[in-house]
Amino acid sequence: MKKDFLGEPASVRRTVLVGVDHVKREVAAALSDLSAIVRVIDDERRRRCIEKLTVYFQPHRALTWAPVGAHAMTNALGTETAGALSLPALVVDDEPQIRVFLADILEAEGFKVVAVAGGEAALEYVSSSTPGLVLLDLSMPGLDGMETLKRLKAAGLQAPVIILTGHGNIRSAVEAIRLGAYDYLTKPLRAPEIMVAIRQALRHRQLLAEIDELKIQLASSSALGWLVGPSPESQIVAEHVKQVAKSMLTVLIEGETGTGKELVARAIHEMSDRRKKPFIALDCGAIPDTLIESELFGHEKGAFTGADRRREGHFQLADGGTLFLDEVANLPFAIQATLLRVLQQREVQPLGGTVLVAVNVRIIAASNVPLQAEVRNGRFRPDLYYRLNEFIIPLPPLRGRRDDVLPLANRFLAEASMEFGRPVRAISEEATELLLRYPWPGNVRELRNVIRRAVLLTSDVVRPEHLAGVYADSSPASSPSAHGAPPSGLSLKEIADIAAQQVERQAIRGALRATGGNKSETARRLKVDYKTLHIKMKHYGIHAREASS
Repeated sequence: MKKDFLGEPASVRRTVLVGVDHVKREVAAALSDLSAIVRVIDDERRRRCIEKLTVYFQPHRALTWAPVGAHAMTNALGTETAGALSLPALVVDDEPQIRVFLADILEAEGFKVVAVAGGEAALEYVSSSTPGLVLLDLSMPGLDGMETLKRLKAAGLQAPVIILTGHGNIRSAVEAIRLGAYDYLTKPLRAPEIMVAIRQALRHRQLLAEIDELKIQLASSSALGWLVGPSPESQIVAEHVKQVAKSMLTVLIEGETGTGKELVARAIHEMSDRRKKPFIALDCGAIPDTLIESELFGHEKGAFTGADRRREGHFQLADGGTLFLDEVANLPFAIQATLLRVLQQREVQPLGGTVLVAVNVRIIAASNVPLQAEVRNGRFRPDLYYRLNEFIIPLPPLRGRRDDVLPLANRFLAEASMEFGRPVRAISEEATELLLRYPWPGNVRELRNVIRRAVLLTSDVVRPEHLAGVYADSSPASSPSAHGAPPSGLSLKEIADIAAQQVERQAIRGALRATGGNKSETARRLKVDYKTLHIKMKHYGIHAREASS
């Protein structure tokens, strides 16, 4: 005869409620079988077990357990939650007979069941497996239900937890919900109540999963919507983002200044499993060479002059999440070697420190110059390049995807109109033609800035005179500084702004050439701070190494 895990005949595991007309007889038989099972156990333990059984499984005239229970459960939950039945239900109770009868009820409804005898066993199971539901007894020897719940949630358990107890009160119910339990059921209980709670818990979990998925889609579409249009080139970028987001690959994003590299990085983060952890961005070109190591890896108090306190680096700040290294080509050669070691060992050593700190960080790097060319020219370590380029996403310039200009312009128009509270309804045909003919050296960032300024300058329709700095022929020969002939439709102030920007651009390039590309020395010569110089170089698309050659 088949034996169950209690060592008794399988007939002992009799379903308590099998029919409306025979409920009382079946319960009496179950209690008789239970008494036989625990006959060798002391009277007090037998009494507790029988009491527990009777309050858990009181008969209910409307309930019939039948072979079609699994189908009924699926119909009640809906097809969207039926997948939860593929994960086992975890039953945690110190009484073996209660575990048996809970398993019978759940199995009749199509669940796979894993039953354990206490909190420690539940934690051990969850450490290596994923349950779809947890039924947790509150009163157990050793690790009680409340502490078990706390540790399960701390371990990252996502499955709904239903607390079952014969000694409920408002205080313990509030505490259980605060710790993350979905429901709290007190004795006397009937089996239908348990099943209703399970259905509601699984439905609630499904709704939360749907909300999380919608949040991911909204966040990714919001970020990508800033730079992705209907052109084939843009759709390829969007597809690449979706493909790599869920993986752990290191991503290298290459594109000109203003193409939206950080937005792509944020979209990858928001679509990944790390979205609830930090996204930390570091512009490697905006930090002087003497401070970059401290910014990346942190420092201890007294590590160098001015280090008056301990400070965590960007790697520690991004632990568990994503670290975005923008303009990674600007990293000094010596720091590149340190960065490579950190990426391989996943440990950082703060400046002045002696202890290695483990970090769990996904790296997304970006460069406005092709890193492979930097490797060929001896300015970037080849081993670090091959470590970073596990997945490359090239971002095409806006001039190479003309089909995106108008959709993006209209998107930015609607965005700015709502932000500034101005009823700007359209872009005129003349302004549209100007937008399409302009080469957009500043890429998507420049387009967005132009449209935002235009919204402030008009209250109805954007016309050519509202598009500051945009003119049909942008070649040097046609610029105001070349011939003194201003483009038609621009005001004197707009012409002056264009001329000032061109002079500023030339001055920065000249100073960089004179200093051999040393940005700190260039900032001193131009009498501006380092960060201002970097911002202007980024705005004008000037790269220090190119300008110095």
